[in-house]
Amino acid sequence: MKAARKTSPQETAPDEGEPKRGYLDGQMLIAMPSMRDERFARSLIYVCAHSSEGAMGIIVNQPAPNVNFADLLVQLEVIPASDLIILPPRAGSVKVLRGGPVETGRGFVLHSSDFFIENSTLPIDDGICLTATLDILKAIARGDGPLSAVLALGYAGWAPGQLETEIQANGWLHCTADPELIFGGDTEVKYERALQKIGIHLGMLSSEAGHA
Repeated sequence: MKAARKTSPQETAPDEGEPKRGYLDGQMLIAMPSMRDERFARSLIYVCAHSSEGAMGIIVNQPAPNVNFADLLVQLEVIPASDLIILPPRAGSVKVLRGGPVETGRGFVLHSSDFFIENSTLPIDDGICLTATLDILKAIARGDGPLSAVLALGYAGWAPGQLETEIQANGWLHCTADPELIFGGDTEVKYERALQKIGIHLGMLSSEAGHA
């Protein structure tokens, strides 16, 4: 789990310190029901970085099949198998997600901002951070990790301008993020909950629907 290459999390205007308008750092992308790419069908993605250089995000509603966090700690040699029985309860509740089709062999931890590793943790927005080193897994195994965390295998990535084009083509809606959408244990309901945040029920959408 090497540190993720950091796409510039925010692009600032020349004369002001505020983020440039139009970028979606810290927002949720909601796949339209008409999404033809099966990898992203009914997916909900937390956008970790979005700039003129492209975008990177983590799918937060697709559990990784046949993988649990405790077993992964053993596979990565974070802990020996004999220590599984003494893992702190918080470690047992960490969900392992299929984060996206890019670099599926790497792990990315989305977590609350009560945990921070200098030069490794990337603050994103509204108390959410991303860390992609083994140190955070070791901290969680010790009981010293963040209050809330999910581990994603892989990520979703877009080339410069690609995400904007997909949004304009009605591929994605977007809404504000909240901790329940990111860290909530019931992944099955996240997609519809995100739609409801912007006043949409699933039956209202068609392939011709516009975007938020």
